[in-house]
Amino acid sequence: MIETEVRELLSFIDGNPTAYHTTASVREILLKAGFSELLESGKWQLEPGRDYFVRRNGSSIIAFRMGTRLERYSFNVAAAHTDSPCFRIKENAELHMGQKYTRLNTEGYGGMICSTWLDRPLSVAGRVLVKDGDAITSRLVALDRDLLLIPSVAIHMNREVNDKASFNKQIDMLPLLGGAAEEGVLKKLIAAELNVAEDQILGSDLFLCIREKATVWGCNEEFISSGRLDDQQCVFGILKGLLQGRSAESVNVAAFFDNEEVGSGTKQGAASTFLYDVLHRIAQNVCPSDEDFHRAVASSFMFSADNAHAVHPNHPEHTDANNCTYMNEGVVVKVHAGQKYTSDGMSMAVAKELAARAGVPLQYFANRSDKAGGSTLGNLAMAQVSMNCVDIGLPQLAMHSCYETAGAKDTISLIRLMKEFYSSHFEETGFGTLAVHKA
Repeated sequence: MIETEVRELLSFIDGNPTAYHTTASVREILLKAGFSELLESGKWQLEPGRDYFVRRNGSSIIAFRMGTRLERYSFNVAAAHTDSPCFRIKENAELHMGQKYTRLNTEGYGGMICSTWLDRPLSVAGRVLVKDGDAITSRLVALDRDLLLIPSVAIHMNREVNDKASFNKQIDMLPLLGGAAEEGVLKKLIAAELNVAEDQILGSDLFLCIREKATVWGCNEEFISSGRLDDQQCVFGILKGLLQGRSAESVNVAAFFDNEEVGSGTKQGAASTFLYDVLHRIAQNVCPSDEDFHRAVASSFMFSADNAHAVHPNHPEHTDANNCTYMNEGVVVKVHAGQKYTSDGMSMAVAKELAARAGVPLQYFANRSDKAGGSTLGNLAMAQVSMNCVDIGLPQLAMHSCYETAGAKDTISLIRLMKEFYSSHFEETGFGTLAVHKA
């Protein structure tokens, strides 16, 4: 029996082909749960016991729940990212090859596995900026049709394709849109979808997206596969935990950032001031003294959640001998001596305590010492607002493929861990001592 939350996760991912759609979906879930939306440009008047959220750029969103007894409050923060590796469509996109082919000019966004994008139906999704009187309005678009395909070169023309495959993104990875087509055909399709005039479209952020639906598979229905599991699986798990947990003495925060796959160095990325700005404005509403804000941060805790590598069934040699993880065996704590992950002894101890209280299994991941690993958003966020932080994730295969695989049970483990986290209160009671109170 597949858990209801897993079905909800797969539906969530299917409906969110881009970071803009993910943020919009999170917004709708929060509104239905009674959260109020704030504008960064507006004046904030926050009330104890109320729930709020704020967006930046339409692709990042921070939600928070105010406690009711905030005399000695701290922040419970969990963060994930809304974006995934894909191909961005360039501004002047159409490439016409005589009267034979029409292709789109694209560039890589993040570190995708190129081969996984070949020979499968694709479409276009993102946001479009539309002139509406004196205003420019952001509109979401997702063309619900099989529109494009990136064709492979036949093995007869490339005999080394199975031995020495390499891909030039400007040559091999351009999608075929159609045969002979008039200039501006993509803009016409977008305008028709949005029911606006072509000259109303002033800008866009458009991406290729796959058309395959998420699925449950395996002899015991133990696996799930879809696009964008990294990192929408963590977004979903954190969001569910936020809605289920409460702490009277804490401000519970869920932060979902765009642009992790390209370094997070944007106004809406984890390296920006977004998290700091939101936490500081919350603090000013609780007590205007900066002293109280710094005291709250010193007692705060953060989970940085981004998926982790499971042992590959055909290539176990790529993972460490005993700091390796398997799907359906629980949440992963990630550690790195070079500090690519934020986890340290204190934050790992807190994660173990919360997992024990929640009845959630933990696994531990470290890279092989002779391999360079990836990084995530935790350290970047901590450069703006520093607190105890642990890096976690859910184990998966084929990370950065356009169609990834994870365990069906692990989402439930993350939800339970996040519920326990958001039902706790943290307090630094002495140097090197962090009390973890049950709310």
